[in-house]
Amino acid sequence: MAPLTPQLLLQRGRPKTDRLGKIQSLNLSGLELLSEHLDPNLLGRLKKLKELDLSNNLLETLPANLGLSHLRILRCTNNQLGDVTTLHQFPELEELSLEGNPFLTVSDNLKVSFLLPKLRKVNGKDTASTCSQVESLDRELTNRVTALWQKFIATVNPEEEANKVQADFMRSAVRDVRYGPESLFEFTQWRVRMIAEELVASGGAQAHEANASVEHPQAAVGSKLRARKVTKRPDDDEISLPPTKRVRASPPAQTEDSPMDAAGGQAALHLEPLHFLQCHSRNNSPKDLETQLWACAFEPAREEGHSGATSQTVATCGGEAVCVIDCQTGLVLHKYKVPGEEFFSVAWTALTVATQAGHKKRWNMLAAAGLRGMVRLLHVRAGFCCSVIRAHKKAIATLCFSPTHETHLFTASYDKRIILWDIGVPNHDYKFQASQLLTLNCSSVPLRLCPVATCPDSFLLAGCEGGCGCWDVRLDQPQKQRVCEVNFVFSGDSEVSGQRVDGLAFVNEDVVASKGSGQGTIYLWSWSQTWASRGSQSVLPVVILAQLQWSPTSLAYFSLSTCPDKNLVLCGDEEGSVWIYDVEHLLKQPPPLETTLQPPTQLPS
Repeated sequence: MAPLTPQLLLQRGRPKTDRLGKIQSLNLSGLELLSEHLDPNLLGRLKKLKELDLSNNLLETLPANLGLSHLRILRCTNNQLGDVTTLHQFPELEELSLEGNPFLTVSDNLKVSFLLPKLRKVNGKDTASTCSQVESLDRELTNRVTALWQKFIATVNPEEEANKVQADFMRSAVRDVRYGPESLFEFTQWRVRMIAEELVASGGAQAHEANASVEHPQAAVGSKLRARKVTKRPDDDEISLPPTKRVRASPPAQTEDSPMDAAGGQAALHLEPLHFLQCHSRNNSPKDLETQLWACAFEPAREEGHSGATSQTVATCGGEAVCVIDCQTGLVLHKYKVPGEEFFSVAWTALTVATQAGHKKRWNMLAAAGLRGMVRLLHVRAGFCCSVIRAHKKAIATLCFSPTHETHLFTASYDKRIILWDIGVPNHDYKFQASQLLTLNCSSVPLRLCPVATCPDSFLLAGCEGGCGCWDVRLDQPQKQRVCEVNFVFSGDSEVSGQRVDGLAFVNEDVVASKGSGQGTIYLWSWSQTWASRGSQSVLPVVILAQLQWSPTSLAYFSLSTCPDKNLVLCGDEEGSVWIYDVEHLLKQPPPLETTLQPPTQLPS
């Protein structure tokens, strides 16, 4: 017996009637329906149907010819939909619910706004701002595809076959036209292909007409994006755990390699910021000058096979919010808020997830944690929090995913412990069941985590309030609770040794960059040379390759970053400047020990 029968439709339809053609509302939720169960011949008899509920089923797509042309309200929550393009068959649709479909992304939200001109609400939210964004993106994409067409046609040999010319242009448009946030890549490429097809069909004469035809009536009342300059007072922050970072304007800095001015001195380096955003203020108030932004992390690139590559989408955390921002446009793509939380760290991983039908999907997951000691796993493209891990009883200072195991997550807490978790992959309800693999005990609070580049499955470095240490994280060892293997020292001076290390990163597979507040120095040191001299020592002097002169600030927690492919080290300071060091010459020909690099390029922020 088929899951759907006329008798079942009459039983679940409203108003009560003995004729399918009179049903106006139909509830088919919770029947474990598959896509093939939606028989167009049967459902097409519902000529007056205006409201349909397909929630809590197993639908992966909707048939393209259901014949429900008068449908006004459609609910498809908690299914496994992976495509929304068939929704165009409902031109009168005004309200749509798609929550709980984890394989749909923000690109799909834009697609439905484009396909359904009368749509007013998606997932209970007004679509005006989305329609405005669709209109803006579509206008720019049309202009870019049109410009490419004109350039392409100018170089075409008149003797070439028309079909080949058209096919070559289509491939060129899809490959070369790029615009908008990385998270909207699916939508922009979908529209680029459609616009290119329209251009080919019209010979390029109807490009602007096609663009004008997609304007939605809702766009007139769409919200306008505003960017505001961020300013911070040098007052003490009220959060008790981490010391405050003071941020204030700095004068233009000078660089070693910048052009000379008329007096023979170095000319100031001037850069124009792309965007000023104040997206972490409490209650979105422009008057909030105290909420601190603590960390940021770039999303992994979409293309598989590009290990370590990142996109132009960045996650930031501060106050009670985590924001996902497109760096090109300055748009805040997502904002996740937890009242009463104070987020200190974010980290990305890419998971391979299988649907119940066996189809594999690639998810970029974002972990965020802070004051409450909980790790929240966010599927940002689908716009929901999958799971919450109660990781520590005290605040979590930092997070770090293993570079070799996509489900392994390190959490470092003010309880003086580092825990290695296996977050696993989501179950059929898209919830994670995390398991604890290791506990690493620290003598002081761990602030920065860094798997050793050459052996990330064996050793973990951690910068702590009391210095820098190394732990054995091999899972084939029996002990599940472990103490620090080695404490590293950077000087024989007892007043310097054991001081806070709040910046830590590998510049390449061997060279480590580390810093601590109060020292005014960033150390470059060799992991391999240091480790080779260990023997049985538990306190080990590092083999310093160079010292990079930095700000002598007494303030802590300024982030230190590296760009291994560019041989760069970057760090901010309390004056609002970014210090950039090009260390390529140091890596190729290591200088004598204790070599000090003079002040580097400084960029005022």
